Amino acid sequence: MEAVNKKVIAETVAEKHNLTKKESAEIVDLVFDTVADALKDGAKVDIAGFGKFEVKTRAARTGINPQTKETIEIPSSKVPGFKASKSLKDLVR
Repeated sequence: MEAVNKKVIAETVAEKHNLTKKESAEIVDLVFDTVADALKDGAKVDIAGFGKFEVKTRAARTGINPQTKETIEIPSSKVPGFKASKSLKDLVR
């Protein structure tokens, strides 16, 4: 099974909806940009039957520099998270 990337998704959309590859690539980019912008603004993105995207906050913590063995403070950060829907989980099983 080959990896699926934006190009493959755009080609699939083009074939199924009789669009040019350029038009479908613009649509796919728009969808991903909309999700990214919503996450950037702190909103949750819930796609029914697929899953939920949300921004999670990692707490500040103490780490160790592996080269010097010196302890360092790692600041808190925000990271995107994804939780698959039950139907997606069942499909993958």
